[in-house]
Amino acid sequence: MTATPRTVLVTGATDGLGRALAETLATEGVRVLVHGRDPDRVAATVDAVAEGGGPEPAGYVADFAALGEVRRLAAEVRGEQPRLDALVNNAGIGPGPAGAQRRETSADGHELRLQVNHLAAHLLTRELLPLLRASAPARIVHVASGAQQPVDLADPMLERGYDGARAYAQSKLAMVADVLDLAEELDPAEVTVNALHPGSLMDTKIVRESFGTAQRPIDEGVAATARLVLDDDLAGVTGRYFNGTAEAAPAAEARDPEARAALLALTRELAGT
Repeated sequence: MTATPRTVLVTGATDGLGRALAETLATEGVRVLVHGRDPDRVAATVDAVAEGGGPEPAGYVADFAALGEVRRLAAEVRGEQPRLDALVNNAGIGPGPAGAQRRETSADGHELRLQVNHLAAHLLTRELLPLLRASAPARIVHVASGAQQPVDLADPMLERGYDGARAYAQSKLAMVADVLDLAEELDPAEVTVNALHPGSLMDTKIVRESFGTAQRPIDEGVAATARLVLDDDLAGVTGRYFNGTAEAAPAAEARDPEARAALLALTRELAGT
């Protein structure tokens, strides 16, 4: 009797780390659900993943700049997929072009980087928890960053003194804090949730746009992320933050229970959870 292949949803899978991860997972026998915001790029990525010889992939289109599309994506996945063994929240945007960073807002009126990188991942994760639990043991992986700065709760949308690097870093700290919160809520025998900094200045569009040149190959980040999805030695391991493959300590604010509680309350209000 043939074993049912693992099904993994990778958000932001049409470029960079997400696409390389999707292609790598397919070669490991994973059924990959490819997410992106451009239908043509999603279709092209599905075709590329299929060439890996794994189970037939599927594509999903949603723009995380609109929370309604995040909810629609989750509803489509719940309605079409009998199981979901892992969710990789990889979709995101960087600080913006060097020397030309500007404040942008989402369709919901939120600062764009906070929404796309953090609020969308928070919402999608909560919307897919029933399917993940039903597929236990399942895993959630947040692709965060070593760049982490506290969220200014008095000005979370950075309406005063906007800085693209700050916007990016606060969204990534919020992602890590969300992992620590969710890990306390979930039974690790059912669903584990971890975050990682996949690698510094990897060869991705975000890095090239913001820093001009990359310093490390993307393969390192792919291997570190795939490990959190697939490695049997990590079964039951939850609420951790990794720098590559090494466990590390996130920023102090992410570890502060009071700061996390305030941030979670704000996140729930903004995301409607």
